[in-house]
Amino acid sequence: MFSLKKLAGVAAIAATGLVLAACSGPSADNSNSSSSPSSAAAPSTGGPLKVAVVTHGSAGDAFWNVVKNGAEQAGKDLNVGVDYFSDGDPGNQARLIDNAVAQKVGGLVVSMANPQALQTSIQNAVKAGIPVITINSGEDSSAAFGAIAHVGQSEGLAGQGAGQRLKAAGKTKLLCVIHEAGNIGQNQRCDGAKQTFGNVTTLQVDISNPTDAQARIRGALQSDPSIDAVLALNSQVAARAVSAAKEASSKAQVATFDLNTDVVAAIKDGSILFAVDQQQYEQGYLPIVFLKLYKENGNTIGGGHPVQTGPGFVDKTNIDTIAPFAQRGTR
Repeated sequence: MFSLKKLAGVAAIAATGLVLAACSGPSADNSNSSSSPSSAAAPSTGGPLKVAVVTHGSAGDAFWNVVKNGAEQAGKDLNVGVDYFSDGDPGNQARLIDNAVAQKVGGLVVSMANPQALQTSIQNAVKAGIPVITINSGEDSSAAFGAIAHVGQSEGLAGQGAGQRLKAAGKTKLLCVIHEAGNIGQNQRCDGAKQTFGNVTTLQVDISNPTDAQARIRGALQSDPSIDAVLALNSQVAARAVSAAKEASSKAQVATFDLNTDVVAAIKDGSILFAVDQQQYEQGYLPIVFLKLYKENGNTIGGGHPVQTGPGFVDKTNIDTIAPFAQRGTR
């Protein structure tokens, strides 16, 4: 058995972020589940701990691939069976949670972009004696639903930080682009930016239709030339925003939430001002550590407060340090 002493050491390393430098960081693929689906079907009693990770990420989303990498690497490091599943539809995500409960997994990690749609499924998991850790979104509902911890960044605070930076850069009118309807975290980001920036308008696009998203951003910039900043809430949308601004001959400068290799390159060449980094690798990795400690030693984390993985900010001052990690799929 993985010793508690060694496990505590891994937890300490993870909490300081050094675990990212210590592991090789596997490359992500675009599948919705891990390569060993049978592990999710094993009962939680006897043998290694089995954990199901169920997120609202879309297939191939670079952000969620990094979360998946973190969870699977933690599973390898800690001898925990990890299966990753995702679906952007809240009803389908709830069914994935129900399936994991029926399979009697030993732990459950869930992102809650639409908490109300998942409430019954999560509470049923808790009633079945399965410890639940929520990640990324739904922080305000986590404890109420019975989760033992939440790992992520406070979206409102992250939005405030982004707004402050854009205001300090001399921008005066901001377009905040929401790419997932019903995702409370994205509204919280735009609301936070409005609190510190002031003049903010929102635009709804669909991340699953990137061509249309680019066209809508271009149209918004063409119809209002006073917009001089665009805040994307996803790295893939950010690339579309950069292209839209060029097509519209707009003076608007783009900032974004989250990293991928395209955003890294865009920060280097100046077409993206900065990225808000919530270190989503930790959102995959740390819950596996915490569930292992909970199951083997009764440990909890956070004291009723979320474990914050962000916000951090990546710009030209630190991009050269972060770039290799993004390339290997851990940032």
